[in-house]
Amino acid sequence: MIEQILKNLVWLGHDGFCLSAAGKIIYFDPFRLSGVAKPADIIFVTHEHYDHCSPDDIAKLVKAGTVIITEPMSAAKLKNDWEVQSMRPGEHRQIGDIGVTAVPAYNTNKKFHPKENNWLGFVIEIAGVKIYHAGDTDYIPEMKDIDADIALLPVSGTYVMTAQEAVSAATDINPQVAIPMHYGSLVGTPADGPEFMHAVAGQVRVELLTAHP
Repeated sequence: MIEQILKNLVWLGHDGFCLSAAGKIIYFDPFRLSGVAKPADIIFVTHEHYDHCSPDDIAKLVKAGTVIITEPMSAAKLKNDWEVQSMRPGEHRQIGDIGVTAVPAYNTNKKFHPKENNWLGFVIEIAGVKIYHAGDTDYIPEMKDIDADIALLPVSGTYVMTAQEAVSAATDINPQVAIPMHYGSLVGTPADGPEFMHAVAGQVRVELLTAHP
């Protein structure tokens, strides 16, 4: 099932992903969408920064019944007539057949994503596979407790952990597959993903996706 999930996971660039699985269309942090996008069943928004919480992009995806899962600061930026649910780190809920756990995402050595903001990463379980979207985060102690088959990890540095720091995250989480994100567009270079892959070689399998906005 993991290979089927990977086959249907599209990197939209930056921290954005679209997953088609178990009859659902799921987005994470949609931003700068181009072309015709599939309407969403669930949209996850990790935090309020413009390149993660983009009301204009979300508006392209919302249909009747779309559920948006986020944190309170982002929720305040979204339309009142959308179905928006706020979560805090440590909370779990069920959206139909999909389990959702909100986990911490924050900086340890910079000030862009303070821990006290309670911004989010997500672990979702769909068709028996657990997918971790780390959000904008540094390498944090809580990663030792993340249970995930697929881990989507930022690697660009500046606002998040570097490729080398992401190696520690990947080895702590020990997923079956790690996928680097948050590089090669707004911040970081196209070399960050391959750097992460080579640094963690022999420890964790890495898949480099090509961005399709």
